[in-house]
Amino acid sequence: MLNGTRKQKLSGKMKIITCFQKPEEFSDRHVKFYTKYATVTFKTLGSPLFQRFLDWMMRKENIEEHQVTNVQVRMFPFRRENGKGLAGKFNKKGEILIYPKRLEFCRKLVQDFEKEAVYFYIKARAMATLIHELLHVRYSSNEQKVRQLTRKYFSIFAQSQNTRNTNTDRILNLMFLQ
Repeated sequence: MLNGTRKQKLSGKMKIITCFQKPEEFSDRHVKFYTKYATVTFKTLGSPLFQRFLDWMMRKENIEEHQVTNVQVRMFPFRRENGKGLAGKFNKKGEILIYPKRLEFCRKLVQDFEKEAVYFYIKARAMATLIHELLHVRYSSNEQKVRQLTRKYFSIFAQSQNTRNTNTDRILNLMFLQ
């Protein structure tokens, strides 16, 4: 860091990636859904307010931006061998990968919540995932500490936004208890 400024903001390292799964495997409806999901995620993570928050958090945790080579918003979900989905991953190349929830999960969410709450979930999940993966840069092998700090930092950001509504607590519990 030179004179309190960082060389490149994380938003300059972000991109939407469609590789590793062929769009032909999905119906047009799936592709449309995942395209919209990736776009919402990308815009959310790149918002100036959230970027300023990440910059503050990274300074507080002594995480240098050069340790992150890029942030990839993946267009399609990733399933582990055990069948569970993956929200994000930080790899040895310094890449952070952010994956969407499956369409089926979002359909169930729409049954329990209004559409606005589902958008809130998508945005909150993306922000919490990026916070979580950034914390892995510093605490790579301490998952418990990363989860604890993710909740702490996400709560700080959420409280500063005054985004509370009747479904906010239910959505946040759903997100952090999964």
